[in-house]
Amino acid sequence: MKLVGRLNAENLNIAIVVSRFNDFITNPLCEGAKDCLYRHGLSEKNLTEVWVPGAFEIPLAAKTLAATKQYDAIICLGAIIRGSTAHFDHVASAATSGIAQVNQESGIPTIFGVLTTDTIEQAIERAGTKAGNKGWESALTAIEMANVLNMVKER
Repeated sequence: MKLVGRLNAENLNIAIVVSRFNDFITNPLCEGAKDCLYRHGLSEKNLTEVWVPGAFEIPLAAKTLAATKQYDAIICLGAIIRGSTAHFDHVASAATSGIAQVNQESGIPTIFGVLTTDTIEQAIERAGTKAGNKGWESALTAIEMANVLNMVKER
C-alpha cells in the first residue's frame, strides 16, 4: 500500500515558532507559512504562533509545544545570516540539531524552515522574492507530513 499525505489542512492543529532576530526576513517567512496554511484549509483557531528571541531558542519552544501533544505539526522559522565571526556556525548548528532532535523524539513533524545564508541578499531571495518563500514551502511540508503520519497511525 502506498501512503501519500494530502495537502489539506482542514482538520489539523499547527504551531509556528518564529525567531524575532532578523525579523525583516522572518516576518515574510511567517506570513508565507500562514498564507499556505489558510489556503489549504487551516482554520485560524487551529494555529498557534510563538515568537522567540532568536534561532537558538527555537528548539526549546518547539520541544515545549510538542510535549503538549496538541499539534499535528510544528513549523520552525528563522534566519541566520553569516557574519564575520564564528557565531553563525554555532547558532546554525544548535538550531539545526535541536529542531532535528525534537522531530525525532516527539514523533511530531517539526519542520526546519530556518534560513542559513551567507548574505542578506540570499535571505531576502528566500523570504518571498526570487527564490520563493521558504515559509510557504515549510508549511506545505508540515501539511503533507501531518497527514501522512495520521494515515499511518490510522492503519
